[in-house]
Amino acid sequence: MKLGLSGVFGVTAVLLSSWSWAAPFAYVPNEKSGTLSVIDIATDTVVRTIPAGEKPRGLAASADGKRIYVSDQPKNALAIVDVVAGKVEGLVDLGESPEGVGISPDGKFVVAAVEISNSVAFVDTATGAKAFSVKVKGKNPEHAIFSPDGKWLLASAEEADQVDIVDVAGRKQVAQIQVGERPRGMAFTPDGTRLYVACELANTTFAIDWVKREVIAKIATGKFSNGVAVHPNGKRVYVSNGKDATVSVIDTATNAVIATVAVGKRPWNLAVSPDGAKVYVANGRSNSVSVISTETNAVIKEIPVGDTPWGVLIR
Repeated sequence: MKLGLSGVFGVTAVLLSSWSWAAPFAYVPNEKSGTLSVIDIATDTVVRTIPAGEKPRGLAASADGKRIYVSDQPKNALAIVDVVAGKVEGLVDLGESPEGVGISPDGKFVVAAVEISNSVAFVDTATGAKAFSVKVKGKNPEHAIFSPDGKWLLASAEEADQVDIVDVAGRKQVAQIQVGERPRGMAFTPDGTRLYVACELANTTFAIDWVKREVIAKIATGKFSNGVAVHPNGKRVYVSNGKDATVSVIDTATNAVIATVAVGKRPWNLAVSPDGAKVYVANGRSNSVSVISTETNAVIKEIPVGDTPWGVLIR
């Protein structure tokens, strides 16, 4: 789902006179610009720029796509962005240095990894207030995602070698899975049977059997493996490699890298389009998004965005 525009937005925001619903947008948080770049994935052009706090990082979308939830590190808050109005409509206190953001499958909770308190904050989307926080064992958590069934919350930490597992109903950490040094991005296959975790200092992506809660493969990816995205058909996993300026393409049938794609400088987090045709990669030091064709495993476009893009959300 995306919002069609009555006018076209460049880097400088222009007021819209009207909106209509259409196909998905890609939203890109720009840390140093304090904005969201909105990309029309049909044309792969930036069509709007929305203010999004002082240093936007992780983001998630409401079920109807009308709100984007963005962590704002300097404000220690979750910014709630009204997409239609094109502005921040509220802030929710999270604690010091929030980063990765996720949303539960039922849309009830938005979660944010809070680095300094080593916790994950749960925000009730109905009330727009923080409901509770859960302490995790891993120091400096960066990403937080839900399992596809919504029963479990997973947190990765910069200063740990494990993925922490939180029982959502019980509101407590109940287990952890050992992986490599400095786990970062995580993503499930669509069927929920497998989890992929990129470990930055290990230069390795770990494949985990989620049913057994055990590592089944250690896949050598590039230097500073970071972001992870899974194709909608579950057959491919895409991992960004920060120091190599590449994306590794993993075949989930063999857990082997089948292609390496050169992208912009310091690729960070990434996303696959809903139709599975393209991968969008935020390049933190190129101030761009690389668009990869999943058919050819080649970059088909570079899209200029704001200063220091952190990731991509497609909604």
